[in-house]
Amino acid sequence: MSQKNETLTLFLATIITIGLIFGGLWFLMERWGQITKSQPNSTPDPTNSPNQNPIGNVINPNLAISSCNVPNLPQGIFNYGGSTTFAPIRRDADSVLKSICPQFDLRYTQPINEKPGSGTGIKMLIANQLVFSQSSRSFKPEENAEAQQKGFSLREIPVAIDGIAIAVNPTLNIPGLTVAQIKDIYIGNITNWQQVGGPNLPIEALSRLQEAGGTVEFFVETVLNKQNFGNNIKYIGTTTEALRKVAVTPGAIYYASAPEVVPQCTIKPLPIGRTTSKLITPYLNPYVPSSECPLKRNQLNNQDFRSGDYPITRNLFVILKQNNTTDQQVGEAYANWLLTSQGQELIEKAGFVRIK
Repeated sequence: MSQKNETLTLFLATIITIGLIFGGLWFLMERWGQITKSQPNSTPDPTNSPNQNPIGNVINPNLAISSCNVPNLPQGIFNYGGSTTFAPIRRDADSVLKSICPQFDLRYTQPINEKPGSGTGIKMLIANQLVFSQSSRSFKPEENAEAQQKGFSLREIPVAIDGIAIAVNPTLNIPGLTVAQIKDIYIGNITNWQQVGGPNLPIEALSRLQEAGGTVEFFVETVLNKQNFGNNIKYIGTTTEALRKVAVTPGAIYYASAPEVVPQCTIKPLPIGRTTSKLITPYLNPYVPSSECPLKRNQLNNQDFRSGDYPITRNLFVILKQNNTTDQQVGEAYANWLLTSQGQELIEKAGFVRIK
């Protein structure tokens, strides 16, 4: 009889122990869930904030928490491509559009045998490889004529303002350059910094190839007045490579989209002007020297870009098809969203100037 009692007691003790273990585990899991839910309301790490880009533009934190209220938005997967200048917009604006409107799935498409850029994007658009294209220049009459042979015409919608900034080595002591002096440097008439008030130092002018994209084409069209580059130009593959070269070459000079130049720590963006008496900085004064970067960074001079006082500015465009099909609807919906207050604020976050 005592053996049966001992067996019963042991069985009950085992059941009670198992119950206590499971009860403890359930309590810990509930407590962990409460802690996890409370974490998003904690103070974010300012060094890892998704609402501030390297240029320091602080964005409304409620922007990413938006419903998909884009009118006439088609559903599906749509290929787009084009300008490398648009890369920050694809990062900061297009990603938000995809998160709030997942049914509108945009896929950036790289060209197979060519380098990405505005011209390549327009070519792919005409070839029906893209639904719309991003461009840092207007389309050309001959491009529209080619599209018309395919049964549609091209339309451009400006969505942002960009400036072209001139980068030099931080050690170069020069107050700035006029647009005419920049032209003379790049067509080979000026080859020494001493000719423009600087030290006796040979100029090493850098550029990407003209077929590389819209920025080079715009520079040739607007700054060089369609003249050819001089024999003194050293061609380089990418803006990243060029800025690294400028950083270690005292006599180097390079031009690129202002958001790619102004916040950099290892180069100096030059003031430029239409005359030597009125040089305009691409950055907000006071200038932040390299010694204070990256704790501080130079900010874009949005006011002078928007007013046109800064002498080399351009619009950024969405290029789309005029053919009354879904392709046209997709391009219009995307461009119209970029022109909303949310889209324009995200464009500012990307480092460009809002157009409205």
